[in-house]
This record gives sequence, C-alpha cells and structure tokens, in this order.
Amino acid sequence: MPTPRSTTLAAIALLAALTACAQQADAGGGAGDPDLPLSGTHWTVDAVTVDGGRSTAPDGARVDFTDRGRAQGDTGCNHFGGSFAVDGATVTVTSEEVTERGCPDDRQRFEAAFLAAFTGPLKGTLKDGALTLASADGKRQVELTAEPSAPLRGTAWKVDGLVSQDSAASLPAGAEGKARLVIGADGEVTGNLGCNGFSATATVDEKAGTLTVDGPAATTRMMCTSPQMALETKLYELLDGPLSYRVDHRTLTLTDGGGEGLTARAERAQ
Repeated sequence: MPTPRSTTLAAIALLAALTACAQQADAGGGAGDPDLPLSGTHWTVDAVTVDGGRSTAPDGARVDFTDRGRAQGDTGCNHFGGSFAVDGATVTVTSEEVTERGCPDDRQRFEAAFLAAFTGPLKGTLKDGALTLASADGKRQVELTAEPSAPLRGTAWKVDGLVSQDSAASLPAGAEGKARLVIGADGEVTGNLGCNGFSATATVDEKAGTLTVDGPAATTRMMCTSPQMALETKLYELLDGPLSYRVDHRTLTLTDGGGEGLTARAERAQ
C-alpha cells in the first residue's frame, strides 16, 4: 500500500511530466512532435462542449487512459470503455461499450453530451495539469484535470458497487448514492450504511493489505426504503471482522474471506 508521501510524490511526478509535454505541445503541434504522455494517467472530467453548449460534469465523472490502450471511466451515470491511440497531439478515441444503468435526467443529458464529444480524432492540449481534447472544427470539446491518487485514510469513500467472488454488481435500485465511509488516522471508521449512520474501530495492516473491523458497528436506528435497508444489512454484516483491501488509484475494494465485498469511489473534494 503506497504511503501518503509516495502518493504525493507520484502525483507531483505526473504533473511535472504533463507540464513538460504541455510546453512542447504549445510550441508546435505539427508532425513529428512527441506523443502526449497519456498512458497510465487518470483524469477528472470538468466539462464538455457540444455544438457550442457547455455542460459541467457531475461528481464522479472521470477518464482513465490505461497502459494497455484503453480509455475507460465513468460518465457520472454509467461506466464506459473503449480504446485510444496517440499520434503526436492527436488522440483517437473509439467507444466500445457503455453500461445501461438508469440515472436522473440531468446526468443522462451530460452522459449523452460526453459520449458525443469523447470520440474520434481529437487534438490534445496540455497546460498546468489540465488536458483539453477538441475536434478539428472545435464543436466538440472535453475538459479534464489530472486526478491524484486517493489515500486509504481520510478519504470519503462513496460505495458504488458490490462484489461477489469474481463478479461485480451495481447497488440495488433505489439505494444508490448514500452509503459511504471514512477511515480515520486513528482507526475510527464512520459513515453511512445506506440508511443509518455508523461508527466502528478498525486496525489497518498496510503490509498485509488487511483492515480488521472490531465489530459489529454501532448504528443509528432509522427505517428507510427496502432497497436501502437491504444494502445496509449487507454492509453491516461485511463490516464485522477481517477484510482484504485494495486501493486502485481512486477506487477502494473491500472483500471478506468468502470473496463478498464492496467497491467504493473517492469522492471529489468540494
């Protein structure tokens, strides 16, 4: 598990590389320029523009450019995936799949705009840790900001999925958006299970990648909708005993010995 210091240094190194490339891109943009260093980088989506209409991104919208040529992430509504290729300052994105989760109308509208803008050959411009991808005619544009990795402790983790063995599933319909947890420096774990607030203490072994909750958690006593209560029951049972954890940039996965668990996304700082 990376230490806060190593995480900070990694973020500084990434921004330094992006700034250097931005200076080169600003200087020219012609044939023979170095490729934009996108592989292995992670970005927060700030806004998209389609035909002159600019839309601000909802919380959770992001793009990851993997070192295997994949462009994937979250629109703020659904997960998406595709491929990308870089040739100098030109980034060619091919969309291949999008999940079909229903979302509020405003998020669906943004998703439609994002998917329309984030496709085809786009000219990339890097400056001060920000990346803009724009179509040749300028009618489509995606605005991104370099996204630092999240530390295990002190991060507000928003639960966004469930894990069972090797499969993953969305949260029950009607239970999205409320379950979250924060692991404090002192080992206190607090948050919400989907309906009620909770608190517990935990011991973290970074070398072994384990988090052991001294459960069961203490909770408030509100009653909520059936989907929320079903999620709460599952999370309450999970947060009682030893768990394995993995932090992949800004995604936390917690699983018990039977392979049951959750995934959570680091919330964007306000």
